[in-house]
Amino acid sequence: MPELPEVETTVRGLAPVLEGQVIERLILRRADLRRPFPADLGQRLTGARVTSLGRRAKYGLVHTDRGETMVFHLGMSGRWRIDPDETLAHDHLLIETARHRLALNDPRRFGSVDLVPTDDLAAWPPFAAMGPEPLGPDFTAAHLARMFAGRIAPVKALLLDQRIVAGLGNIYVCEALHLSGIAPNRAAGRISAARLQRLVDAVRDVLLAAIAAGGSTLRDYARPDGELGYFAKQWRVYGREGEECVCGATVRRRVDAGRSTFWCAKCQR
Repeated sequence: MPELPEVETTVRGLAPVLEGQVIERLILRRADLRRPFPADLGQRLTGARVTSLGRRAKYGLVHTDRGETMVFHLGMSGRWRIDPDETLAHDHLLIETARHRLALNDPRRFGSVDLVPTDDLAAWPPFAAMGPEPLGPDFTAAHLARMFAGRIAPVKALLLDQRIVAGLGNIYVCEALHLSGIAPNRAAGRISAARLQRLVDAVRDVLLAAIAAGGSTLRDYARPDGELGYFAKQWRVYGREGEECVCGATVRRRVDAGRSTFWCAKCQR
C-alpha cells in the first residue's frame, strides 16, 4: 500500500501540472472504487480552478476555488498518470485541463475519492480522530510520552495507530524503530524520554529520506511521472530477513497481527 512518502511524492508530482489550472473536464469511467464516487463529482468540479494541493496522513488533497477539496486515497495499488499515451482499462477517473490530462489508475479498486467542503476538512470523519502529522510541529517526544503513558502495548502497534500519529505505515515504522534502536515489541509506556526523542527524530529522518528517494516501490506503485521510487534500496531491515544488519547480526522477521515485523535483536532493545 502506498504510505505517507508515496502520497507526498504523488502530491508533489501533481502540483506543477494542476495548481492554478481549471478543470475543463472530469470523466468517471465507472461508478465506484472502494466506495461510490461522490454524486455529481464531474459537474461540481468542471470549471473549478485548482488553488493548491496538500496531504493529510495517506490522503492527497486537491483544493479548489469552489470551497471544495477532492480527497483521494490510493488504496493498495492506485497511482496518478500524467499525460498518458493511452487510456488503460484501470484508469477510472480522468481530469483534463488546458495543458494536461491526468488519469487515476487503480487495478484493485481499494482507493477512494471524496469531495469535502474545504472548511470542514478537519472535522471530516476520517480526519477528525487522527493524531498529528509525523513531519509536523505537534509530533514531539512529549506527545508520544502522553500517548504512551501507562501503556504496555508494543511500541510498533501504537505507532501504527492513526489516532496517535497520522500516516505511519509498516515499512517506515520498522525502519524508524531500527534507526532509533528500539525493539518493536518493547512496552510503549516503558520507553524513556531520551529514547522517545530519538524515535521522533528517526521517524522524521526515515520519512524525509523516503520522500527524497521518491518512495518505495511495492506492488504497482509508481510516481505520477511513471518513475519508480528507490527508497527500498536504503531499507535497513524491512524485507531483509536473514540478511546482515549494519551491526553484523542477522535481521529477523515475525508476523504481528498479519503484518511482517523486521528488526535486529542486537541493535534494538
